[in-house]
Parts: sequence; structure tokens; C-alpha cells
Amino acid sequence: MTDLRDAFRALRATPVVTAVAVLSLALGIGANTAIFSIVNALMLRTLPVKTPERLVLVMPGPGRTSWSNPLWEQLRARDHEFLDGAFAYSTQRFNLARGGEAELVNGVFASGEFFDVLGLPAILGRTFTPADDIRGGGKDGPVAVISYAFWQRHYGGAADAIGSTLALDRVPFTVIGVTEPRFAGVDQGRRYDVAIPIAAEPLIRGAQESLLDERSSRWLLVMARLKPNDTIDRATTALRGVQPQMREATVPEQLRPQEAANYLKGPFELRPAANGPNALGQQYRQPLAILMAVVALVLLIACANIANLLLARATARRHELSVRAALGASGWRVARQLLAESALLSASGTALGVAFANWGARLLVLELSGARTATALDVGVDWRVLLFTALVATATTAVFGTVPALRAARIEPGEAIKEQGRTIAGESRSGFGSLMVVLQVALSLMLVVGAGLFMRTFSTLAHVPLGFDPDPILLVDANVKRSAVATVDRPALLERMREAVLAVPGVQHAALEVITPLTGSGWDILIENPDGLSLPETDRDVWVNGVSPGWFATHGTPILAGRDFTRLDNASAPRVILVNETFAGRYFSGVNPIGRSVRRVRRPGVDPPWLLIIGVVRDSVYVSPRDRIPPTMYQALPQLVERPLPGATIVVRSASGSPALLARPIAAAIARVDGDATLTFRPYRERVREVTSQERVIAMLSGFFGILALLLAGLGLYGVMSYAVSRRRTEIGIRIALGAGPSRAVALVLRRVVVLVALGIAIGAGLSLSASPLVAALLFGLEPRDPATLMAAAVVLSAIGVMAGWLPASRAARIDPARVLRES
Repeated sequence: MTDLRDAFRALRATPVVTAVAVLSLALGIGANTAIFSIVNALMLRTLPVKTPERLVLVMPGPGRTSWSNPLWEQLRARDHEFLDGAFAYSTQRFNLARGGEAELVNGVFASGEFFDVLGLPAILGRTFTPADDIRGGGKDGPVAVISYAFWQRHYGGAADAIGSTLALDRVPFTVIGVTEPRFAGVDQGRRYDVAIPIAAEPLIRGAQESLLDERSSRWLLVMARLKPNDTIDRATTALRGVQPQMREATVPEQLRPQEAANYLKGPFELRPAANGPNALGQQYRQPLAILMAVVALVLLIACANIANLLLARATARRHELSVRAALGASGWRVARQLLAESALLSASGTALGVAFANWGARLLVLELSGARTATALDVGVDWRVLLFTALVATATTAVFGTVPALRAARIEPGEAIKEQGRTIAGESRSGFGSLMVVLQVALSLMLVVGAGLFMRTFSTLAHVPLGFDPDPILLVDANVKRSAVATVDRPALLERMREAVLAVPGVQHAALEVITPLTGSGWDILIENPDGLSLPETDRDVWVNGVSPGWFATHGTPILAGRDFTRLDNASAPRVILVNETFAGRYFSGVNPIGRSVRRVRRPGVDPPWLLIIGVVRDSVYVSPRDRIPPTMYQALPQLVERPLPGATIVVRSASGSPALLARPIAAAIARVDGDATLTFRPYRERVREVTSQERVIAMLSGFFGILALLLAGLGLYGVMSYAVSRRRTEIGIRIALGAGPSRAVALVLRRVVVLVALGIAIGAGLSLSASPLVAALLFGLEPRDPATLMAAAVVLSAIGVMAGWLPASRAARIDPARVLRES
């Protein structure tokens, strides 16, 4: 206790040094804890269910996770033979609104075994069972189970929520249960609000559009629980034993012979799923590993900086410490005093760092969120975060506190007292301080190079030509499933909505689309092109979109040749398409494609119509700016007969001002056409921003930590050179007295700065070149060993080094030799 009291007084006596040390530690420890909190939430924390370590994800093939419902039903009939239960589920967004703008909630289609296999009881009412998961509903009709958070938010926690009617997409469901607060769903990052049985899917989607009997529609995920004391390998072997019967019974219709053979051969696999399927964790696994390495480097730089500061303090206190030794204090007693100071610094930095971490982790979660669905991660403190923080705090104390304490323990009382008032000290401290500076510069160069690579990647992606201008565009998703029109009449209804939107003041263009570019959705087919180049089937994959007249003008994508769609390109007219430049170049290289025809590859029992090419448009991004622009064809929306349309996106181009301001008048205009349509609005620019969210977060964080590393390296260099000038004050004064000018004194100091920085840059460049390939998968538009980035980082670091060394150098040039000689 005495040591801690003395340590507190000593730290209070040097407030600037203490504040710099605590802040450096807080930033370093806080950064590590914040990133680890995200890693913990995504990778380490298991689902709050019964024995989560026995949960597995059942995969219908290598790298594939989605199942058709017929295939799932085959597994459900057999799972008791080799599993302790299995369930299927699919995420969905349900609409609570009766019409107009949608009120969306996170929903789940779940099989009747869902809650039983997870071991999740209801805290109010009951959960549904296989008896509820039948078409048309069980004895209670269509039922729903709601989450605790939704119960509080929507029902105010009222007990009479049980038995109430909840309308989902205007279909009434009876609420039968509320799950416990700690369960938010099986998908990390996505909290569920409402769960309904899979058999209720036709009620939501409509009987004609139901996927329950579609063998070719893969929309379910399947999880299972291993039997007690069973292993994944044994369960996989048993699963593959029944695979042939399951596959034979569910071969999708219209598959060609080779496709059917491939389907039958696909081996089932099991993957550990204690924390769920965790697609978000898979997506961010490598970025988080990189960020953990970055924050670890920042903490090492901070520790090196603090070690230098504490060594300087110990040197300044040599007289005090020598008196303690002269009065009988042992070397261990003196060292213990300094270790207590280090422990106090570490404890203070850790406390402040945890506060930073809590704020920083929540900010990161917000950055990862999209406009439609917020990323929901529990980044609160648990035993793993506490243990990690404690280990980091202990390690940092050992790293920056040990050397100063050991140096202080070796103080000779007589020598230190004799040296009081002199400014010359031993060389050993200077050597260690120089080593720490070289280490800081080397690690800082690595961080700055990494920051440069990630920031250039983000900048390159942000400036990839999209082929259209998203800024003046508002996306209006119009769902017309509940409209009082037949399925075949939906395209005409959507066209009337488009015309109504076009009449709204402030709207310059309006068009319809089935697929919105950059939303992650896609639709691809194989084609035949007898009028073009002969290519193998694997090279005849084409991406498709269904659009209305005016779509290209609305997006700002120019038609390079031919014509746009017109009203005459309706369901009864000859089938026509426009194609992009990549399509024309790949399939009709050197030949004008306009007037030529293509069609989908024929399948058993299906003879697809020929599609006449009437125009060529400029290339535009389809799925992601990272991907090469695929060959794309655009079909007239009224001529799409391959799939029933539940709705479409109305793309609205604003004449001026923010497109979001058009939402209300557009909603009113659509309501006059069809009051049953449900709508969601979002500016296109928000979607474009989401596409680069991962790169933006990495660039932002690496840039921040790179700047922090530069600041710490600069402070470290300044501290070492200031101490060196103080230590060599007598020598410099004598040199000036003997005729050396101020410039020679400046050069004397800067020479050492140049040597230290050059050594650090040389070491850091080697480390950067070795480590850069590890981040290659996260880069875009540049090589990991990019010389321009490395040179720029070296120049920046050199400039910081010269600036940090200039102040001590200029102070050396102003030394008064007469005063120095008198003091000596």
C-alpha cells in the first residue's frame, strides 16, 4: 500500500508525462479491447441455447449452405437415425403495415423442430412444434412466436400479447409465445422479431409463388444437433449413407443429364455451428484478423514510447532514488517503487481504454450496419473480454515497466549523488532509448504502409465508374402481392404506378426494374448464340435484368447503338433485349449484334423463345464494383414470363435537390393507383455506400491507427533527442566555445535523428514487404507490394522524424557555452 501511495505522489509530480503515458495506453488498450469485442461477438460467443457445442450446420455440398424444401423434408424424415434432431429456417422481412410505406420487421420461417432442437422454452405462452408446421396451420391456425425485444417494443411487455393477432404481410397470425431475452436468433448480427412455421410460407408469398414444392429453389438453411458423445465424422458418414435416396427423390425438374448427375453426386457435409451459420463472421474473419494485428502494433509502439518516458523520468530522479538507496533501500525496494508506478499507469490507461473500447465497438457496429437492416452485435463485456483486457494490461505493464525498474535497481548511491547537478549520464540509457525509437519507426512504417494500401483501395473502389449516376436516384420497392389483380396483370399495374410517379413534380425520369444493381441480387442464365462466336457452354453465362422503357435514361446509362424499349414491346410482341458492351464483345466480337438473336439453353421439355437484340448499352456494374462487369442482357419487363413478379423497384431520378424529398408525394401518387401496394424508399447513394462498407471501415481504422502511430513515433523521437541534448549539453557547449557554429550543433543532433529514422525505415520496409501479401485479398486496384505506397510512407515518416528532431536540435544551437562551463 505504501508503494502505491508513493507511486501516486510521484506520478502526480510529473502531470504531463503521466497524462501522455495514460492517454497512449488508453488508446492502445482501448483499440485492442474494441476490436476483440467485435471478434468475441462474431467468432467466439456461442448461441445462448442448450449445449451449443453439439450444434452443426448441415451443408448439401462443398461450400454450399442452401437447401430446397423437398430436400429438407427428406432429411427431416430420416434425421432421428443419426442426429439428435434437425431444423430448417430462412430469414425474411415481414411487413406490419396494411398499405403505403412498409413497416418491416425481421422474420424467420422456421420448421416445427426449431425451438425444441435449440432447447429454447418460452417465457410466456409456448413455442410452436411440428404439429403447428403443417400447411394451413395446426389446431390454432397460423401461429407466430415473437422475440422478447419485439414483445417489449410492439406490445409494451403486456401479457395479453399471447393470443393476439399479428398481421404479417396482411396475413393474420396468432401470437402463441415469447422467447427469453438472451435469445436473439441463430444468425450473428441479425436479431429476429417474429418466427412463423415454414408451412406458412404460401400464406406470405402466395400459393402461386410458394417455394415449398420447388426442387430447384434453395432458400433454407439446415442445422442439427449431434447425438451425445457422437462426432462430426461419424454423423457425416451416417448422413452420406442416406444421401442417394434423398437426392434421387428430389432431383430438380428440367435439369439436363450432366446437371442431374452432378446433383446426385454432391456430398453432404457437417460444419461446427456453436455460434450459428455465422455468415457475417466468415465475411469479416480476415479483416478482423488484420485489425487485431494493427492494434497490437499500435500497443507495442505505445509501450516503447512509455518505456522511453519512464526511463527519462528515472534518470531525472537519479538523485532521489540514490538517496533512498543510501538510506538503506534495497535494489528490489527501489525497483518495486517504479513497478508500482507502472502498474498505476497501466490501471489508469486500462480503465480509460475500456471506456474508449465500449464507445469504439458500438461505433464500429453502426458502421457495419446497412440502411435496411441494422447489424445487431452484443459487444458488451463478458468474461472473455475481461480476461483479454486483463492480460493485455498485465503484458503492457511488463513491457514498458520492467526495464526502467531494473535500471533503477542498479543505481549506485555514491555515483548518483556525485553526479547531481551534472548533465552527463551513462550511455546505456541512450542505447536502449535509441533501440525503442528504431522499433517505433519500423512498426509505424508498417502501419502507415497498411493504412496507405487500405485507403487507396477504398478510394479506388469509391471511384470505380459504375456506368450510372446514383446521386439523384431514389429507389422505391413496390410490393403488389396483396393487390387485387391477377399475377399476369401485375406488370400492367406496375407500369401505371410508374406513369403516376413520372407525373409527380420534381421527377425527371422514372422506370421499373426487377434487379437493382449493387444490391447483391443477381439472375444469370446460359444462352445459345448461333449467330455469334462458338464458345463452350461454361463461357456462355449471362446476367439478366428486366426493365421498363426509360430505364437507361433514368440511370444515366447511354444507349450506344440501336433503340430503347417502347410501349409496343409488350407481352404479345416479339421478344427483344438490349445487351451491354461486354456481352457484345464476348459473343459477337467484331460483328454488329443488333438484329441477331440469342435464347436460353434448352432444357428437357422447355423450348425457350428467341430474343432479338435491338440495342447495345454502356457497361455498368451489376453486383459489386470489385467484380468484372459481366455480360448482361436487359429484357422488356412485360415480356418476363420465367417468374411471377411479386413487385418491382421503381427507379426515380430527381430533377433537382435530394431525391429523398420525393418520397411522400410519390407514396401519395402510388396510393391513388393502388392503395394495397406496400412501399419502401431509399436513396441509391446509401446502397452504393453499403457496398464499400468493409473497405471503408478498414480504411478508416487503419488510417486512424497510422496517424496515431506517427504521433507516437514522433513523440518518442522527440523525447529521446531531447534527453540526448540534455545529456550532451556540456559537450555541445564546449564545441560551441571552441568555435563550432550553431549549424554544427544542429547537424550534430539531426545526424543522429537521420540514423535512427533510416534504420527504422529500413527494418520497417523489410517487414512491410514480407507482410503485405497477407492483405492481398482485401486490396483492389493495386499490388500489396506497391512501391508508391511504401515510398510515400517512408517520406511521411522521415518528415515526422525531422520535425520531431528539429526542436531539440534548435535548442542545442541556443546553448550558452559560458553558462554550461560554469555549471560544470
